[in-house]
Amino acid sequence: MEKEAHMLMAEKPVSTNAEPLRLDTILGLLSEPAMADHIHDVGHHGVVEYIDLGGDDIRRHRLRVTTDQGTDCAISLPRNQHLQNGAVLLAEKNRAIVVRMLAREWLRVEPKDAAAALELGYFAGNMHWPVRFESGLLLVELQGPQRRYLDRLDFMVTAGQIRILEAAA
Repeated sequence: MEKEAHMLMAEKPVSTNAEPLRLDTILGLLSEPAMADHIHDVGHHGVVEYIDLGGDDIRRHRLRVTTDQGTDCAISLPRNQHLQNGAVLLAEKNRAIVVRMLAREWLRVEPKDAAAALELGYFAGNMHWPVRFESGLLLVELQGPQRRYLDRLDFMVTAGQIRILEAAA
């Protein structure tokens, strides 16, 4: 077990000067038992820092962020690695940095009929909006102010083709 914990630890020392802490690989995920145990242990006798990321930033490979404890970080991941909730970017004996995905907000849209649903889906696709489907509704992930989405959908609301329901988390 001690060997496993050693393998989880970052090989680079943490920068203490004004330069950002460089994080260039995902060491593991909190969903992996060995990593979860290590991060749990760090939490008892050290510091677990979190990087909170929204929908746009979670898809990026290179970004500059600040942890919840104020550590300036420069993330630069290879193209074959993708940030996700629970990604561990630093795992030392007394310190860890973990990605935490912010809750997404969704606009719930109800089409009047199958024709309206088809037009709504076509429109949302042309806008490159991330969507999901739930019980006959189209949920559009809000990646900006809700008003911007409502303005874009107004022509369908005015025509009676769709109805906007409350936003969902």
